[in-house]
Amino acid sequence: MIHIKTQVGIIGAGPSGMVLANWLKKHDIDAVVIELRSREYVEGRVRAGLVEQNTKDILKELGLDARMKKEGIVHDAVYLSFDEERVHIPFGELTGGRTITIYGQQEITKDLTDAWLQEGGELHFETRATKIVDFDTKRPKIHFEKDGEEGILECDFVAACDGFHGIGRKTLPKKSFQSYDITYPFSWLGILANVAPSTDELIYAYQENGFALHSLRSETVSRLYVQVDNDESVDNWSDDRIWSELSKRLATPSWELKEGPIFEKGITPMRSHMIDSLRSGRLLLAGDAAHIVPPTGGKGMNLAIADVKHMVDAFVAYYKTNSETLLDTYTNDALRRIWRAQDFSNFMTKLFHKQDAHGSFTYRLQKAKFDYLKVSRAYKTTIAENYVGLPFESFKN
Repeated sequence: MIHIKTQVGIIGAGPSGMVLANWLKKHDIDAVVIELRSREYVEGRVRAGLVEQNTKDILKELGLDARMKKEGIVHDAVYLSFDEERVHIPFGELTGGRTITIYGQQEITKDLTDAWLQEGGELHFETRATKIVDFDTKRPKIHFEKDGEEGILECDFVAACDGFHGIGRKTLPKKSFQSYDITYPFSWLGILANVAPSTDELIYAYQENGFALHSLRSETVSRLYVQVDNDESVDNWSDDRIWSELSKRLATPSWELKEGPIFEKGITPMRSHMIDSLRSGRLLLAGDAAHIVPPTGGKGMNLAIADVKHMVDAFVAYYKTNSETLLDTYTNDALRRIWRAQDFSNFMTKLFHKQDAHGSFTYRLQKAKFDYLKVSRAYKTTIAENYVGLPFESFKN
């Protein structure tokens, strides 16, 4: 039997779990991380690549942004297109200099993990949390299995950063929260291609055939998406068909899409999910364990790290001043940003995805919003503020 003691037991070694671990260490609070998957799997899975201003500020504060500053691509704007007409949204001009950076989530995870292990942090990969007990007491326990041996991680608090399918969400008492869910009637077919980006900023586009997005991962790798039906199969999409559809949906006069070898394809369902309680006793949830947003607004990873900011504040107050006030307000503090992110993600999803016949009432409403966007600086500012991430001060009571 393996027996470990610490102050904060963290389940999940993704960005939220590793930001939490590194941030707690900065405040001399002990933590141990356990992760179901191998290190190679965690650091290799391609997820989000959009880093909003708040996340950049946090990584800078932790001294963990060196590689992101060197290799990430800063974006000061975004293009929004509708029926081949394109509008430019200048972030910095509208938000006082706030921007986004394109830098893969898996790269952030590598940076955080390297820093944690170099400082002697304890991290157990390929370790399955089997149950969380006694979280309604002052000494909760995480039961786990590693290399066929059972173990117990005894701690003051459990931080479940283990995703929608993790044990954290499953352990939260069912009567302690309400769940909210939307399943959208479309998915994204995403590709990675070895070709230089065809644009200096991201492009979101509505076109008669459906939504498309031009993003990127580097100066030589492009990330692109097209809207497809939920029952669609990657096998139905040849490289030629994908490039043809992207060219149609992203088209604007005098602009041309560059094509190149596609080395990855995948389909992502579009859904919104959240629960309205992120804490029960000494069990606290963060990230996908508590909420999922459609990727249209780029909020998934950023929202998870925002949760961690509130969690760190609560733990620091508890250990440094013996105050439980921020523990008691953790859910409400986090929910204010979560609902804002849900609303913005839903707005962007409904604005740019084909939901009904081209020319229908729904289409006319979408076009009316876009036409207003073309002439209203206030509307542009609303989108820019939400896209780069509202400052934490904006959500104070």
